[in-house]
Amino acid sequence: MLDEKIENREDLLARVERDVKMIRIVFVAILLFPFVFYFSFNFDFEEKKAPLIVLEEQAVISGIDVGSGLIIDDNYELVNATCSACHSITLVTQNSATRKGWKELIVWMQKTQKLWDLGDNEALILDYLEKNYAPKEQGRRAPLKDIDWYEL
Repeated sequence: MLDEKIENREDLLARVERDVKMIRIVFVAILLFPFVFYFSFNFDFEEKKAPLIVLEEQAVISGIDVGSGLIIDDNYELVNATCSACHSITLVTQNSATRKGWKELIVWMQKTQKLWDLGDNEALILDYLEKNYAPKEQGRRAPLKDIDWYEL
């Protein structure tokens, strides 16, 4: 094969093209050999099962669900699932309103934020919010009394 004489240009180009293809194949084989060798000896062909994940019970501190920050009470899971589907539950826990105020907020979200019709759940959600996130009688803190101020 190496001794054969090439008579014309087409035969020479065909031979060069054949040789280049062979060199490419050998080059790719040399590049892939370490990976094939590694995986053939280090791959476990046994069927692996996904690990079983056991969820711990929800942590509750002082009557507040640690995961969500909501006050534990009837229907708090419903409120958590419904409200957190669209926004952070912090938007609930940092606010307070009367039942009418929460209802107006729900209607606003339905009109402008694509909140779905809550159906029978709306009354349960409003019951929870009215009971646990209503306006408080007291302000942010009690007034300061008997303070000895000093001059700067």
